[in-house]
Amino acid sequence: MPYMYLLECADGSYYVGSTWDIERRLAEHGAGEGAEYTRRRRPVRLVHVEEYERISDAFAREKQVQGWGRSKRIALIEGRIADLPGLSRTAGARATACRPAASLIDLAVIVRLR
Repeated sequence: MPYMYLLECADGSYYVGSTWDIERRLAEHGAGEGAEYTRRRRPVRLVHVEEYERISDAFAREKQVQGWGRSKRIALIEGRIADLPGLSRTAGARATACRPAASLIDLAVIVRLR
């Protein structure tokens, strides 16, 4: 079966790929025989996988997720599917355009809450 998968790399970044054989591909990444990106960022850890009927669907999903920002990828990994639409780059840009800029007082409150 074809798969789309996400790996977390040693530097905290994410790699998105697709394959016919997930076990073989994970072994390749682990041995440094996978993509150049993961070769320099080992060890890697599988954090998300989706199974598809057709490789074209897995590849299309790979390309879709590659276009996502970090926060949206993390929401997918954590299973927060309902959060995905609000994390799209265009939705964030629309929301920012509709909101007034935060004042320094607002920012200070946010920093203290963290």
